[in-house]
Amino acid sequence: MDNTDLNVLRTIAGWLAEGRGVVLGTITRTWGSAPRPVGSWVGIRDDGLIAGSVSGGCIEDDLVARLREGALALKTPELVVYGVGAEAAQRFGLPCGGTLELMLEPLGAHSEVPALLERLSRGEQAQRRLDRATGVVSLSTPAGPSDRLVLDAAQLLTQHGPQWRLLVIGAGQMTQFLAQMALALDYGVIVCDPRDEYPFDVPGVRLTREMPDDAVTAFAPDGHSAIIALTHDPKLDDLALMEALKSPAFYVGAIGSRVNQAKRRARLAEHFGLSEAELARLHGPVGLAIGARTPPEIALSILAEMTAERYGAQAAQGEPGCAL
Repeated sequence: MDNTDLNVLRTIAGWLAEGRGVVLGTITRTWGSAPRPVGSWVGIRDDGLIAGSVSGGCIEDDLVARLREGALALKTPELVVYGVGAEAAQRFGLPCGGTLELMLEPLGAHSEVPALLERLSRGEQAQRRLDRATGVVSLSTPAGPSDRLVLDAAQLLTQHGPQWRLLVIGAGQMTQFLAQMALALDYGVIVCDPRDEYPFDVPGVRLTREMPDDAVTAFAPDGHSAIIALTHDPKLDDLALMEALKSPAFYVGAIGSRVNQAKRRARLAEHFGLSEAELARLHGPVGLAIGARTPPEIALSILAEMTAERYGAQAAQGEPGCAL
């Protein structure tokens, strides 16, 4: 399961390979509530087909109408604004008085679409620089994860590829679903399991057979990283957690019942010397209390809690179906 950028880019690359004309729209700024975040893409083919979205559909409809009127026969990038004033805001599905700014650019060989697609397909990060005067695009490797979009009079800089990272300990069935869903949420995913009895093959996910503590160290967690222990084997999960809970990772979780979590915290304090503050960072039982029972449901509950943590939202921790 790919992230949104990659899906849109694959569609656009296919259109360009067929020789079709394509205009790419990028949300560069919003005021007030907006249906889609800054950086979202929409591609408009020369016959009106749409890939991606920047609104609930109203702006896309207007772009198609403009295309059919010839107003999108662009030579160079153009900045347009939607939703200024109550009447326009209502027409385009924005909150009253809300505004959405969109960069429209005609795509071609100078747009580096195949090169960007190749990088993202490999799970790499890329910074895309659009020259506003010429429409020429250049790609570079960003210094680190960043959600920032920069627009000035000369250029538009956007960040692409996985901006967040996830290390999962354990290659069981639940990890299959968790990894696939995490890819769609813009995570670069690594799975660690030193047990050869557990095969693992999810496209776009790297498997390592290192011991979990070594894997966490090599992962070098930062504030854009999450680490989750799913083996049910204290010998493996505890090794990962003793390193993860000392790291800057924004989320550390472990599967298991409340009883087993209490035992785990006692072990981590006694044998590995973790402090109360470090132990308090552990999300266990992992995931939100949504009544999950099956592996994909539990994976969903885990990613929901991770998403809440990313955005600083309050969420109720629960025991998503794991009584072991």
